[in-house]
Amino acid sequence: MTRLRVAPALRHSQDRLYVTLPDGTGVAWYDRGAGRVSLLPGAGREEVLAALAPYLSGEVTVGPPPVPTPAELDRLALHPDDDLAPNRPGEELHAALDGLPSPGRAGPRRDPRHGELLARQVVGDRLDGLDRSAGVGVRVRVLHSVPLPGADPAVRIDHLLIGPAGVLAIRTLPARNRRIRVADPMVRTGFSAPVPLLGHLREAAERASGALATAVRPVLVVVGASRLEVAPPPLDVRIVRDTEVAAPADAEGVLKPADVESLYATARDRRAWSGGRRGR
Repeated sequence: MTRLRVAPALRHSQDRLYVTLPDGTGVAWYDRGAGRVSLLPGAGREEVLAALAPYLSGEVTVGPPPVPTPAELDRLALHPDDDLAPNRPGEELHAALDGLPSPGRAGPRRDPRHGELLARQVVGDRLDGLDRSAGVGVRVRVLHSVPLPGADPAVRIDHLLIGPAGVLAIRTLPARNRRIRVADPMVRTGFSAPVPLLGHLREAAERASGALATAVRPVLVVVGASRLEVAPPPLDVRIVRDTEVAAPADAEGVLKPADVESLYATARDRRAWSGGRRGR
């Protein structure tokens, strides 16, 4: 077989390495989370394993691709415009900020949305890392910038995490070395006016619960705060720093792997959040 090439997946929530011919034709892939090398027809087992040798770890199963589950088949049938999986953290902010002049000494002031985008990227990277670090047979699925059509712009889902611990609707709060004070439902950043952020977060979680037909827990992640004061802690909203973002996902498992995949297949479909259906 001609010399093979190995490249990582380019989509969120996948920890795969793809093996291709020099012309880009795929011949196999290695799913590190599942510990499985899937060979396509015509692929040489020994050549593929030799190409993947520097990346293999632990016990690895080698064989043809597994038969897709109903949830996977439904996901594969998604129209690209309806698939939320490729969304980057802060996807709508990228669109809003593209084309704006870069701030400089003589230029315009820095748009505060730049700080918000950075905070979402920090949290998004940590969440995506939870999937990559999950053990064999354990999956943590993450979606970013989940739209809530018709809702108040303040009511949004920055990140949706689906894993053994359940479903989390996560809101990111950029603090930028300022003090954060939480007095349910109000949140105050530095000397700015308090806003009912916990109320917005609860509403977003309720909308997600209705769309997915399952319980969804609200989580507020504070990024870069010099001080975080929460008195008293709310019973229904988890509030953590960005360095502690794994804690809510590490709770006692309530979802089986099949449940995680089924919910993820539903959640990544844009139509699940609007009730609309696209003709095919």
